[in-house]
Amino acid sequence: MEYQISSAAIMNKYKLMVAGFLAVAVSAILLIGVDRDGLLNNQSNDSASSGIKNDENLEIATFAGGCFWCIEATFEKHDGVIKAISGYAGGTTENPTYYDVGSGKTGHTETVQIYYDPGKVSYHALLYYFWREIDPTDSEGQFVDRGSMYRPAVFFHNDQQKLAVEKSLSELEQSRRFGKALQVEVLPFEKFWKAEGYHQDYYQKSPLRYKVYRHGSGRDQYLEKTWGNELHATYKEEKPLASSSETSIAPVLTKYQKPSDQELKKKLTPLQYKVTQNEGTERPFSNEYWDNKEDGIYVDITSGEPLFSSTTKYDSDTGWPSFWAPIDKEYIVEELDLKLGLPRTEVRSKFGDAHLGHLFKDGPAPTGLRYCINSASLRFVPRTELTIQGYQRYSKLFEK
Repeated sequence: MEYQISSAAIMNKYKLMVAGFLAVAVSAILLIGVDRDGLLNNQSNDSASSGIKNDENLEIATFAGGCFWCIEATFEKHDGVIKAISGYAGGTTENPTYYDVGSGKTGHTETVQIYYDPGKVSYHALLYYFWREIDPTDSEGQFVDRGSMYRPAVFFHNDQQKLAVEKSLSELEQSRRFGKALQVEVLPFEKFWKAEGYHQDYYQKSPLRYKVYRHGSGRDQYLEKTWGNELHATYKEEKPLASSSETSIAPVLTKYQKPSDQELKKKLTPLQYKVTQNEGTERPFSNEYWDNKEDGIYVDITSGEPLFSSTTKYDSDTGWPSFWAPIDKEYIVEELDLKLGLPRTEVRSKFGDAHLGHLFKDGPAPTGLRYCINSASLRFVPRTELTIQGYQRYSKLFEK
């Protein structure tokens, strides 16, 4: 009976998720087997530790916000975060398994422990991004995931973190953004139990399954409705951090940032705005860069972050600029796109959050990939102007 209860709690997520999908999406789910309960279910919790070697320069933040797959994936994309570990906290059972926690009887909630460099990102910044990942008014679960094992919480590790959480929550409450009281638990950290190995880095191990789950959970739809253009805003610092040992709560501003919507409307042409902000598509063979053969790099038209190089550009006969690899995947975000009824992989810029195009698996060697990108999302920087425009580090791409 105990096992049946656990399985029912764990499978509840998937039953609700599938119910809300289009028939084609349901077929995709069945084909790829999105099923947390069935993944290597004979594995046990390997340890209570995080698996990260102690480093006196690193600090720890511990957040719970529903499915730990999503929280882990979000934070590992932020500069200054060294590693995010999925696990369990807030309960009483020693060394709990996924099935134990799923029963709702252990008191634990799915939690992520974040190891970060305070010289690059602050605790206040992590809180800022955390609020943009959860529904802080729902104490009974998060989105499609229901039950105490998905309740939101912040586990503070010291008095400074406690004060930071209280201040941040107060500011969030005063914003009146949510229209109802916040229900986030603020608790002293006691113990963290690392989740089973198959849960770690799930978004990387099974990207399509993760994207289908996340889309079906309702998380992104809620966040976009609640935050609008502010959802992907970068945390702004009062001052940069001097060193990793400094305890001030303010991270260094990233070099690349998304301008405000008002600035974008002034800066971009109507087509550029439609493509980057409303996920439009320009006409093939009649756009600026589809046939450009000049040496140089292509940067995000909105933020300036470097995306692609002429060294990986090729003629795909599609009429759009095509590349078999980006300059650095750190600047690329891949998301599930179901707008045409079948799953595709949308490509967006990390900091500008601009729609760039789509990724297909029909490209040339050595990657076999085709990044099909809209010219309207790009600005070309010729090789001869890399240093002048601040991209001198990429000059080595063109060294013979």
